[in-house]
Amino acid sequence: MKILKRFLVVIALAIIAPISAIAESIETIIVTATRSSIPTKNATVPVTIIDREQIELSLAKDLSQILRFEAGLDIGRNGGPGQATSLFLRGTESNHTLVLVDGVRINPGTIGGAAFQNINPKIIERIEIVKGARSALYGTDAIGGVINIITKKVNSDFINTSIGFGSYDNKTAFFEMGYNNKITEFGVTVNSNKTDGYQIRSDSDIKRGYENLTSNFYIKRNIQDNELTLRHFRTNGKIEYLDFMLSPLDQDFINESLAIEFNSNSDSQINSKILISSIKDDIKQNQSTDYVYSKRNVFDGQVTYNTEYHNIIAGLYVSDEEASSYAWGSGFNEDTRSNAIFLQDSISEGKHRVFIAARYIDHVTFGNEMLWNAEYGFDINDRIAINGSTGHAYRAPDATDRYGYGGNIHLLPEISDDIQLNVEYRIDSNTSYRLELFNTKINNLIEYDYYSDKMLNIGKASMRGMQIGYKLNHEKYSIRADYINQRAKNDIDKNDLLRRPKQSITINIARELNQHRLGLSILASEKRKDFGVILPGYAIVNLTGQFTISQNTTINAQIENLLNKKYETAENYKMQGRSVFFDITHNWQ
Repeated sequence: MKILKRFLVVIALAIIAPISAIAESIETIIVTATRSSIPTKNATVPVTIIDREQIELSLAKDLSQILRFEAGLDIGRNGGPGQATSLFLRGTESNHTLVLVDGVRINPGTIGGAAFQNINPKIIERIEIVKGARSALYGTDAIGGVINIITKKVNSDFINTSIGFGSYDNKTAFFEMGYNNKITEFGVTVNSNKTDGYQIRSDSDIKRGYENLTSNFYIKRNIQDNELTLRHFRTNGKIEYLDFMLSPLDQDFINESLAIEFNSNSDSQINSKILISSIKDDIKQNQSTDYVYSKRNVFDGQVTYNTEYHNIIAGLYVSDEEASSYAWGSGFNEDTRSNAIFLQDSISEGKHRVFIAARYIDHVTFGNEMLWNAEYGFDINDRIAINGSTGHAYRAPDATDRYGYGGNIHLLPEISDDIQLNVEYRIDSNTSYRLELFNTKINNLIEYDYYSDKMLNIGKASMRGMQIGYKLNHEKYSIRADYINQRAKNDIDKNDLLRRPKQSITINIARELNQHRLGLSILASEKRKDFGVILPGYAIVNLTGQFTISQNTTINAQIENLLNKKYETAENYKMQGRSVFFDITHNWQ
């Protein structure tokens, strides 16, 4: 109960904080919740937005360092920079969260979860996090929710550069440029990050380093009322790690996506979108011939029909995936194809909002599946809105589940059903409280079974809980505070699922001081269960600042883990202690 009491103190302080001179907020438009552009307040499921200002102030080196300060997104990490990282959204498995980059699925076909540790925030404009089942919109993996990484876009001509230094001999270099003449947009971002790392294991004194080169490029051409865009995202580098025998090893990695998108807006009621993409995920072990590789080619097309009250979308999805691996003396090379058609309707009339969606999937291995969402929202008055939703989602076992170490070709798809209820109370356009209740049930949950030495559908699991949130956007400062109480358990043996804390608090505060900005981020997490042990709870504090030196020059600084808390999110893997980092950014516009 201590963690809840601390949260209530924060809320009480926020209530009595001065609220004069509050700036009028601009309505945020999101695209992930319904596959179309809608105001955030019209979404019938919980959506979290992390904007560019928050990302810049955090000075995070990878995506997981940002997401860990969002309640309900629990991170499990094997130590320091670049190490294997898992994300558990509301207690679901790490491969139950679909990750998109500008709408392109980047979850690999081999090891399930996206490589959060390799995605550098320097390329990101904003992050949209949609909680709850979304397989009817996006297909497999979207059981716990969807994280859509929206990369930077260009509004004017500019060139930005920066260099940075920090603890563990961390060195960064950054370059970006953009061009926009209203007909053609062009943008490129390149970031290099190298560190010697630290001793990631509690039972070893060997340091493990990390190298990452991330680049993002796009060019868009406006052709009358149509848009044609080419995008390319790539991150590659080297990860040093320790194996189970504590031997120092390293591996090279590449995560890459290439996409062509065509949007036709020539009709006021009908518009269409075609997204053709190819992604590659490649990991090669440097001390052996072991590797993991996957490649996926996708056609994703949709037609939208708008009326006064309806936004109807019909679409076709075609995926062809190649996955191969060699490890522990054996390997596989498998091709997986799946096709889907989907239909959805967003209905808005007065105080009422309805969203319904259905997707029919034809999977080459697992046959046919019908997925759906049904949601309803109602504005009780100008301040109070209530939303309820239910969804039926699934995850098809990936190639590693079926053919890798401990693989089982007889696995069934994981099937989930969830129910959500959320209430929002808006004091004004800048201040709000939020209550979210959720209950997810999963059948055929896939877990490794030590007795049979293979992957099995263990039967049933459930994730249920509640989240309370507060948000204030003042002219000079902002506060976001969230508390979550949840339990994820195996419904067969009643044991808690691993690495999910039952309670956590996140607090993010930003303050403007003339031309400067300060940031304070706090994460308090309760104890969690791991393999045979209980990992203690912890609280960490990050302090950040942006200091304007001149009109075009800024110094950014970060103190990570200010209180130097020793903690682990995976047994025997030490998380980062107190460390300092700063960079100097110059705009050459």
